[in-house]
Amino acid sequence: MVQLETDRLLLRPFREEDAAGLYAYACHPEVGPPAGWKPHDDEDESLWVIREIFLPSDTLAVVRKADGRLIGSAGFVGKHRAELGTPSEEVGYSLARDCWGQGYITEAVEAILLHAFTRQDYRAIWAAYYDGNMRSKRVMARCGMTYRLSRVEEVAQLGETRLAHYYAITREEWQRG
Repeated sequence: MVQLETDRLLLRPFREEDAAGLYAYACHPEVGPPAGWKPHDDEDESLWVIREIFLPSDTLAVVRKADGRLIGSAGFVGKHRAELGTPSEEVGYSLARDCWGQGYITEAVEAILLHAFTRQDYRAIWAAYYDGNMRSKRVMARCGMTYRLSRVEEVAQLGETRLAHYYAITREEWQRG
């Protein structure tokens, strides 16, 4: 698994000992629900997420270099899905509530795009946000992604349906960026 570095961040594979740090931000009621997942109930749930979701995928821990704090997650959440008609990958992310508005996730996603398009053979990267999650939409736009489609989807963890908006960037668009 890859490790990436930016000016302010280290993006590295999750470890089981990250459960406390993940729980510290994933339990906040404003973090998960906009992305379609419920706040974590305890550290055991965060450990389960690390083991069953993050480690099998290419999701990385977002660690702030200044203090070594785990402040989020970012990375690929699916494996080579072709929903946009090209070999592509979905990027997903989350961030501690007290770190919102500081550009951390944009910085992390930009590093992931650089890696995907220059060191891997991805032709497109896409992301989606649920209607109303304007912060996530802004991250996508800042990273050069553009609107592709919207559709109503089931949000199983929350027992509801939502309108999801899909954004993407191709390698060619990224190179022109």
